[in-house]
Amino acid sequence: MPVSLTVDREAVVSPSLSGAGGRPLSEADLAEIHLIGKPMPADRLRAWLVAGFLAVFGGFVRLQNLGFPTDPEGTPVFDEKHYVPQAWEMLRNGGYEDNPAYELTVHPPVGKELIALGEWLFGYNSWGWRFTAALCSALMILMIIRIARRLTRSTLLGGIAGVLLICDGVSHVQGRMGMLDIYLAFFVLAAFGCLLLDRDQVRNRLAVAVREGWATESVHGPWLGFRWWRFLGGVSLGLACGSKWSGVFFIMAFGLLTVFWDATARRAAGVERPWRGALVKDVLPGVWAFVVVGLLVYLSTWWGWLTSETGVDRHLADESVHHGWYDFIPQALRSLWQYSGNVLNFHEHLVTPVTNQHPWESKPWTWPMSLRPMLYYYNGGTVSCGEQRCVSATMLIGTPALWWVSLPVLGWGLWRMIARLDWRYAAVVVAYLAGLLPWFTNLDRQMYFFYATPMAAFLVLGIVLVLGQIMGTVRDGYERRGTGLLVVALYVGIVVANFVWLWPILNGDSITEAHWQQELWLPSWR
Repeated sequence: MPVSLTVDREAVVSPSLSGAGGRPLSEADLAEIHLIGKPMPADRLRAWLVAGFLAVFGGFVRLQNLGFPTDPEGTPVFDEKHYVPQAWEMLRNGGYEDNPAYELTVHPPVGKELIALGEWLFGYNSWGWRFTAALCSALMILMIIRIARRLTRSTLLGGIAGVLLICDGVSHVQGRMGMLDIYLAFFVLAAFGCLLLDRDQVRNRLAVAVREGWATESVHGPWLGFRWWRFLGGVSLGLACGSKWSGVFFIMAFGLLTVFWDATARRAAGVERPWRGALVKDVLPGVWAFVVVGLLVYLSTWWGWLTSETGVDRHLADESVHHGWYDFIPQALRSLWQYSGNVLNFHEHLVTPVTNQHPWESKPWTWPMSLRPMLYYYNGGTVSCGEQRCVSATMLIGTPALWWVSLPVLGWGLWRMIARLDWRYAAVVVAYLAGLLPWFTNLDRQMYFFYATPMAAFLVLGIVLVLGQIMGTVRDGYERRGTGLLVVALYVGIVVANFVWLWPILNGDSITEAHWQQELWLPSWR
């Protein structure tokens, strides 16, 4: 039975202070306190009520007029034109695509399977192909509230994180589109939450070992047992890769994070060789959880294709004239490997000619501040707004009050991570950069702002950490905390007002031409 390890951190400032029963605190007591850190707030019921209310409200915001916009014939808009019919085909065939579509079947199946689920529920219409995206977007609001609360040990800051994500233009628009990026963002955020729960579980287990006196029996520290949260993190990352391959970047980032956390936890427990202990006792189980489990989950997402006879390139290995040592691998897996190689080649050479660039293409250095958004839909001729010239448009754009502070927040996070060894900022910064930096490796490739969708949640978490420092704690005094709360309230109000202002161009509402021009704040938004 697990031991209760709730400790009053405020009472512990030096080894000379007394512990329970008036006894001096031992080194083991201090190690235990250092391991566990600040306990979670005691308001569990209120925290769940806050999270549930904001998630339901955010879901209502995402679902509002979900069926609009479509093209005049009621067909999908922008890249929905690829994934929506492919999802319908998977639904018709029982889990796989058999139409080569000019070799544009270039993404794994999970996101399209989830789109197909909505189409199964509501039919082949805009509600059908967007419903699961809106559902995942609402569930992300629930997750980020719980994640922010665990990061900050504050129910208030968790609620603020939920409000900010509701008001993020990128999360809002992508949660209302039949595209794949919101599913990638959903599973990545779920994996991040599992990573935080695993960190707390490891430290609690080590604290028990410290209390019972066997934490330092080995110079490498104890084995930590089966770690279910890390296992579920691997499952989530496998599903992320099953949505889009860029999920693999988060496997590498989160793998490094968990090994670093394991080593620092062992050091806090008084282990003689914590880094070697992490390498000896944590790395291989971590590789198993993130890489092996992730790979097996990824392969399982291809179940429809693997069991089919007419899936796209399903028998590619049979057509190959090249044979080698790998012939013992089942034909289906060899075909998947070769098919994946063709897809990788497609993505690597997806280059827009300099003389014929896509009008809304962007490069990753523009993403942190949302400098080059995406226009998904535009109708400037057949809509009515009470005036002669009207516009209806849907634009993917990050709420400026959030995205325009990204670089200062990133800089502060890097400083806290490096100079202060703040693990919370390290977690958020590493996850944020895992969604950004890999795209700099091939700048000739055609890229768009919607690739930044997974970054949005981690931007919100970074801002919430900064807001938590601005707000201060009870120990800072009434006046200091009151001023901090005022600043935080003003900032959140500005974000909400900014989101409300952008609402017409996030949802395709009919507005006047003059209003449309007022919404376009920067020349690069046009």
